Amino acid sequence: MHGANQPVAVTIRTDQRPAHWRWPVLIALILGIIAIFVVRTQLAYTGAAPRLFEMFDLSTTAVAAFILFFGFRTLTRVDWVVGLGVGLLIALTLPLATLFNPYPFLDRVHGALSAAVVRGALTAITLLGGLVMMNWGGPVRVQLALNGWRRALRSFGLGAAVGVPLAALNAYANAWTQGQPFVWQSVGAAALDALQPAIVEEMITRLALLGILWLILRPFWPERQAIWLAASLALLIHTYGHYSELFVTQPFVALVMGAVMGLLWGLPITILALRRDIESAIGFHWMQDFARFVVGL
Repeated sequence: MHGANQPVAVTIRTDQRPAHWRWPVLIALILGIIAIFVVRTQLAYTGAAPRLFEMFDLSTTAVAAFILFFGFRTLTRVDWVVGLGVGLLIALTLPLATLFNPYPFLDRVHGALSAAVVRGALTAITLLGGLVMMNWGGPVRVQLALNGWRRALRSFGLGAAVGVPLAALNAYANAWTQGQPFVWQSVGAAALDALQPAIVEEMITRLALLGILWLILRPFWPERQAIWLAASLALLIHTYGHYSELFVTQPFVALVMGAVMGLLWGLPITILALRRDIESAIGFHWMQDFARFVVGL
């Protein structure tokens, strides 16, 4: 628990919502997101363009850093230890990975050590920014900061258990679509390596990006609606952000695949993050990648 080391109280006024701006703000936000997908796809036709998920990761991290700069006084000592500690965990364990190999960031960051620095920094900044938003009343909780590692581990385990059926489906679906048989790998290596995408992606997407979208929508929409609209947009951005090249070659297939992936895998993670905490979402995500890594996919 935070105990005596309580965050500075912050009040965000939501009692006067300009209702006539609700739909224009939401539509403008959606059109802005769509514009990023369209412009990136058009750039890909003419030459090298950043991957979609890299564009959104960088944008989310930049806004999270801005929020951290203005809201760092709300953070407790525990918050700082959690934010910097998880970032350090990602940085230290990436060079040990044998089954997980991230894309070269922006096609410029090559090598495990450089990638470790980048991924550790992205994680720390988005987690600290997310903790600021949590202390502002944000919709996603971080149990590790609120109630300690035991509660965080229980939530992680719950998310992992919930994710087992879809993890099995994920592994078989990947084997079928790639035309590859299962090749069993080290369980320990799969378990360690699966932490990389699970922690990094959930901190950026379900904690920071969702929180940023919530901050944008909250002044105009009722609280509950703002949360679920923000969660839906974050889900769609994260899901479709995986299809940078498919949008160039087969955009209709990308739209269909993204809808299926979002419904089957994105929605359960989002519900866990909102109904419980970020650790349960990480556990669910971890199980999906663990199952894939352990069978060599």
